[in-house]
Amino acid sequence: MSKRRARMIILCEDQQQEVFARYFFMNRGFEPRDIRVNRCPKGRQAGEQYVREQFPMEVQTCRSKSAYQALVLAVIIDADNYSVADRVHQLETILVDHSLQRRSVDEHIALFIPRRNIETWIHYLKSGDPVDEDTNYPKLANPGDCKPYVRQLSDSCRSGLREDAPPSLVYACEELQRAI
Repeated sequence: MSKRRARMIILCEDQQQEVFARYFFMNRGFEPRDIRVNRCPKGRQAGEQYVREQFPMEVQTCRSKSAYQALVLAVIIDADNYSVADRVHQLETILVDHSLQRRSVDEHIALFIPRRNIETWIHYLKSGDPVDEDTNYPKLANPGDCKPYVRQLSDSCRSGLREDAPPSLVYACEELQRAI
């Protein structure tokens, strides 16, 4: 990324994803004032549907401002019952359907796709035990309770994840290179 101070757009499904992503990127050096969140309004529609609908608009925003502003788009969407590759393909197809180019390797548009949902990653980071990405793990009582585990993930993405890390989390650490 250039020497200009980067601004971040987080497009996500819900409050847990927002807290997770916001805290993660703050640990990676983004200032809170430089982070804008576009989150699905509670009770309006399915979170993943909202992210899919907002994705092309946020991509256009990043691309239109790239000449004069360092912008990063971080998209967090649950894989649910899909594979990570299926969800990536779905998002890329949405861009094409909106007459937009697919993401290029040098664009700062990163896709973070927890398999099943974000609670899978939180459970893995919290327990330290291997997880089954088809299992629906329980939500935290307070979304902010994930912060110590997010800090741990931030360090692990730098130094390398354990061998038993969920494949979707390994993919997320690889995608992180697009965002920083």
